[in-house]
Amino acid sequence: MKIGIMQPYLFPYLGYFQLINAVDQFVIYDDVNYIRQGYINRNTILMGNSPQRFTVAVPGASSFKKINTLSFDVNVAKVLKTVHQAYHKRPYFEPVFSIVEKVLTAEQRQIPMLCQYAFKEIFAWLGIEVSLHMASDLNYSCDETASGKVMNICRTLGGDHYINSPGGQHLYHSDEFVAQGMKLSFIKMDDVHYPQGGGKFHAGLSIIDVLMNCSPSEVKVLLGQYQLI
Repeated sequence: MKIGIMQPYLFPYLGYFQLINAVDQFVIYDDVNYIRQGYINRNTILMGNSPQRFTVAVPGASSFKKINTLSFDVNVAKVLKTVHQAYHKRPYFEPVFSIVEKVLTAEQRQIPMLCQYAFKEIFAWLGIEVSLHMASDLNYSCDETASGKVMNICRTLGGDHYINSPGGQHLYHSDEFVAQGMKLSFIKMDDVHYPQGGGKFHAGLSIIDVLMNCSPSEVKVLLGQYQLI
């Protein structure tokens, strides 16, 4: 059984969704420390063919606090206005903006829960069933190395194949997993392109950009454009 584990990010890039779709069980790593200046509360969209960062504030954010102890600010009007201005002429604006608005204005503000809600809404729009878990809900041993923790999570779910993003290659090594009877792979997104309504293609943008420009069936094709290494 294939397992993926990642910190919760707000409307992350396509590669994050490729990982969720590539595994049998996906775990939101909510009981680790918050990452300042990362992608938990911000990402990039396209405004007039120029990348523009959007951020949702996290009051009291600190790298000494667990992610599941922090919440997104309720003030999201500026972000919604920015997304509206950027994409109101794109082909899938109405249904996708509805998802973005519903997520950002949700009553539940805790970071992991709001991100999980976003994942569920997006995959529902795509017509794809996914299995999501919170790490904090799993009975696993936290007193381990980085590799030990994820292997314990995998065992808890009956997994024998851990798939991680390319950024984890400096943290996890195949021999450690093989020694425990597990397989380790990294998911590498292909050189993905899709219409963005402009000239130069900008890669690595928030999933919002993909959804605004592509039909659900087209997004499904993009989700499969990766290699396991």
